[in-house]
Amino acid sequence: MSRKNVTSFLLLIGFLSSCSSIEIFKERTEIRPYKEYTSFVIVNKEIGSRSFKDELIDAKVSNELEIKMKELGLVYDRDSPDLVIRYSSNEDPRQKEVYNNQYPMWGMRVWDPWMFDPRFMGRQNMVSTKNYELLQLIVDYIDPKQDKMLMTITAVSEASSAKTKSKKLIKSAEKVVQTYKEHVKAN
Repeated sequence: MSRKNVTSFLLLIGFLSSCSSIEIFKERTEIRPYKEYTSFVIVNKEIGSRSFKDELIDAKVSNELEIKMKELGLVYDRDSPDLVIRYSSNEDPRQKEVYNNQYPMWGMRVWDPWMFDPRFMGRQNMVSTKNYELLQLIVDYIDPKQDKMLMTITAVSEASSAKTKSKKLIKSAEKVVQTYKEHVKAN
C-alpha cells in the first residue's frame, strides 16, 4: 500500500469511529401500505404542539421531516392528506462511568524507566462520570382514511452537548424518513 492509501485508510477509520450510531426501531404496524401516498401533513406543525423542550430543535426536526418527505415526492397538504405524521420525543438525562487508563500506552508498566508517574500517585481507581442525554424521536405515520397506524418509527441516540443533540435529532429525522421509504417500497 502506498503512503497516500494508508493515510486515507486511517482517516476513514478515524472518521467512522468518531460517529456514534443512531438506532432505528420500526414498530406498531397496523396496516400495510395499500397505495402510493402522494400527500402528507405534520400534525405538530399545524396545531402548534412542541415535542422537544427546546423550541429551535423542535422546529428543526419538523422542518427536516417535511423536507425529506418532499424529497420522496410527496406534497404537503394540510386540507386532505393521504398520510398524517405525528412526532414526539423522549429526552432522558443520564450519567455513565468513564474509566481512565492509569497505565497509558505501556499496559501494566512492567518495564518503564519512568515507573512512578506523579499524575497517578495515590490514585488507584480513576473513574469519572460523564453526563449525556438519551434521545428518542418517535414518529407515527397514520392513514387518515382508515384511521389506523401505518407504522411507528423510533430513532434512539445519545448526545453529550446541545450542538450534538441538534445534529443527532436532524440525522434521526432523516433516518426515520429513510426507514419509511424502505417500508413502503418493500410492501
